[in-house]
Amino acid sequence: MARHGLGKYSMIGKYRLPLAFASSLLVLGVLGCAVNDTWANNTPPQPEETPADMAPESGDDMAQDTLPELPELDDRLVAAQNAFGFKLFSQVMQSASDENMMISPSSVAIALSMTYNGASGETQDAMAQALELQGMSLEEINQANAALETILEQADPQVQIGIANSLWAREGMSFEPEFLERNQTYYNAEVQQLDFASNDATDIINEWVSDSTEGRIPKIIQQIEPEQVLFLINAVYFNGTWSSPFDPNLTQDQSFTLPNGSSETVPMMRQGGRFRYTENEQFQAVHLPYGDRRLSMVVMLPREGVSLGELQQSLTPENWETWQNATRQREGMVQLPRFQSEFGTQLNDALQALGMERAFDPTTAEFDGISREAELFISDVQHRTFIKVDEAGTEASAATSVGIGVTSVPVDPPFQMVCDRPFFYAIQDNETGAILFMGSVINPAS
Repeated sequence: MARHGLGKYSMIGKYRLPLAFASSLLVLGVLGCAVNDTWANNTPPQPEETPADMAPESGDDMAQDTLPELPELDDRLVAAQNAFGFKLFSQVMQSASDENMMISPSSVAIALSMTYNGASGETQDAMAQALELQGMSLEEINQANAALETILEQADPQVQIGIANSLWAREGMSFEPEFLERNQTYYNAEVQQLDFASNDATDIINEWVSDSTEGRIPKIIQQIEPEQVLFLINAVYFNGTWSSPFDPNLTQDQSFTLPNGSSETVPMMRQGGRFRYTENEQFQAVHLPYGDRRLSMVVMLPREGVSLGELQQSLTPENWETWQNATRQREGMVQLPRFQSEFGTQLNDALQALGMERAFDPTTAEFDGISREAELFISDVQHRTFIKVDEAGTEASAATSVGIGVTSVPVDPPFQMVCDRPFFYAIQDNETGAILFMGSVINPAS
């Protein structure tokens, strides 16, 4: 992942805040009402019978001994993020069924997990249910996210995976120290103050997003609203070369049938070899591994007569596990179109459909763990993704922005009232509302 020199810093309690930095994939925007002066290879892969495409080659024991020791991972978090991802995908597909679509469950889950650190009461319960985190304590969730990030970033030396988090705060706004500390400790989040009223504030944040996604997602924040006081940003970047690259000389233009029956001519890559593969009456599925084969792209092709929508309806964590367990090494030929696409959508409706209505409701949301000086709620969740697949491999990135609003009006600046012209006045009983006197002054000197 790209990193910048942080330049000038501002000290907020024990939190060291860079004043000019750019952010990553996931953005949490918070709106507040109270402001004060603090804020606390071409050779086919060899046969393997491992379900994860990650069995070490013989003779690699010495190399394995040199790898850094990785933290222990709570498998419940992985199961939760997968389950959440399938649910979210299903919801998003309902409004994006006629276009290329891709989401990053990890990006959205990390963003919401960071937000979850400031939730309380029934709002926290609702978020836990939507994120499939029931039965895990906040400490367990945070520790598991930290472990998963470390494990993913060190999964394969031939595959680049970068995860970055940052927290941008409006100058003068106060936040709970525990909220800041947990996001720094477990999510390695950069904490930074920024003058949201400055003309370049949006550019600074978007530059961080662009740098963290290697320029693939150049913008996540369109504008900063006057009532917004916090943005929390996560970035996930992936770049992996195929274990067995496609030969560009075998790529040929070929017809691709669209849902409406028409067709497009597209560059179709081709590769023969031995792959992890499974099939049934509904689809064919193949694993295309990257690098040292720990990570792979799973391609699922609906059978003739089966629509993509029908296949997607059967995408559940239980079915996914069953299908993965059914894969076996098998000789075959894979043809895959070369493609590149970008996708963006608002996730408000999808997340509310998954049970997070309370977090979006200004009258019921509970985020006092973020700030006790403002009543906050989630106002907007935006998601952006990019993917490029060619003969060499795959590059992908994602960004999620979560905007949080206030239930009360922001504090107004001091006003001035100069009665230097005729005016009206009244004297009333404030208990009953009865007006005792009323009058007007045309000329005070007469």
